[in-house]
Amino acid sequence: MRRIPSGIPDISDPVGETLHLLHLTGTLYCRSELSEPWGVDLPPFEGYMMFHIITAGQCWLEVGGEAPVLLKQGSLALVPHGQGHCIRSGPDENTTPLFDIPVERVSERYEIMRHGGGGEITHLTCGVVRFDHVAGQQLVSLLPRILQIDTWTDDQDSWLQSSLRFIAREARELRPGGETVITHLADILIIQAIRAWIDAAPEAEQGWLAALRDAYVGKALAKIHREPEKDWTVAALAKEVGMSRSGFSARFTQLVGESVMRYVTYWRMRLAHVQLRETSDPLAVLADRLGYQSEATFCRAFKRVFGMSPGSVRQAALLPDL
Repeated sequence: MRRIPSGIPDISDPVGETLHLLHLTGTLYCRSELSEPWGVDLPPFEGYMMFHIITAGQCWLEVGGEAPVLLKQGSLALVPHGQGHCIRSGPDENTTPLFDIPVERVSERYEIMRHGGGGEITHLTCGVVRFDHVAGQQLVSLLPRILQIDTWTDDQDSWLQSSLRFIAREARELRPGGETVITHLADILIIQAIRAWIDAAPEAEQGWLAALRDAYVGKALAKIHREPEKDWTVAALAKEVGMSRSGFSARFTQLVGESVMRYVTYWRMRLAHVQLRETSDPLAVLADRLGYQSEATFCRAFKRVFGMSPGSVRQAALLPDL
């Protein structure tokens, strides 16, 4: 069996490095036993991604009023942008709001839901997750409204089918530690689904993802992502990748869609936004961590990007949910 390296991939593989940074934070995982007729209406979860793995039976998925999509056993469907959506046994079945359906709590992050009219049963493993790194959030923003993988029949992907069967068995038996096995396997399947989309989707051949694949711009992006605190200039990055300043600047702008230094600032401010919401570090510490000589310079850059001060973002993060 090929071993997965524990360290970050070499900088010559910026796409691999970005995938390495896709650390999922699981908010909730649910094993669903749904008997016909049934329908579940899931509310929006802003900033999160929802997924459904069909381990037995089939169901219909409808997102944002679009035509329903049939999901069969062995399918994985991602709703990457946290949109409200419906799953049901038939395309016209009535739905019940998710939070009106009673559940059995197995652990803090794992529950079992049984719902429906008593007919033929569909088994799903569902979850609400998010990526906790800016690179992951950037990648998710590029994904389609529904990402469906249901063609895992090739020999090279047979381990995916084995993983689905393993999830189904663990969900049925729920032996000690079963919820941990299920959540970890679900995380792997989600990242594999994104990898499959990157390999096959025409949309991945342009913009930020195409830039990551470029031999020169991709290496520069990886440098920026790894060391946002460094005193980057266009000339310094051009030297790192072995190009002239003018040639590198033009190539970067063409592929990424914005100038080098604008992207450096954007990336730093995205990192700052996350840290403002998730840490209590003083602004001066954040400024230094992201390569700014003074807190005032950092605050001006932040307001220029987000239209509000760092303090406003931190204060909003401290407000209780109503």
